[in-house]
Amino acid sequence: MKYLFLLSFIVIFVTSCSSDKLSLKEKQAYIAKGKEIGKATVKKLGSKLMEKMKAGGPQQAIPFCNVKAMSLTEEMANKYHVSIKRTSHKIRNEKNKPTEVEKVIIEHYLTTISKGEKLKPIVKKDVAGKVHFYAPIKLEGKCLACHGVVGEQVTSKTDSILKALYPNDKATGFKIGDLRGIVNITFNE
Repeated sequence: MKYLFLLSFIVIFVTSCSSDKLSLKEKQAYIAKGKEIGKATVKKLGSKLMEKMKAGGPQQAIPFCNVKAMSLTEEMANKYHVSIKRTSHKIRNEKNKPTEVEKVIIEHYLTTISKGEKLKPIVKKDVAGKVHFYAPIKLEGKCLACHGVVGEQVTSKTDSILKALYPNDKATGFKIGDLRGIVNITFNE
């Protein structure tokens, strides 16, 4: 806990000392663009994933995610000339491990939820001057088959597939409305 507090202080100090502040108008523009890109990415990933779920349930959807989710995300990033990363406090794919800054953002969202407050996108410049759009990913009902509670929504067969493809999986045990993770869109301008 001390470490997280210190890390939060360092991130806030570094970002507040930056001479590259964003105006309210700039933040609003980045939020609008970030929402547009995020929505399009979720639509692309979601539609492909739902096709696989309808065709064969988690047995087809999980291997599809394992092989194609990152490349589809990269395709959308290239389309919009940005970098897109999905990460979480409970990751499934080790390649999606959060950075220290992303951990602070995730903790902020978890704290905000615990207070019953509304989650809002965050726009910040990093120390290199790149603008990041962070937005929460909340769990929806259709996600429970692969991210719900094992033995309840996640069947033992699905759990076996998850363990085979993701030996260090931590992305189960969620309920509808939980914070599943965040999206980090970096504008490469």
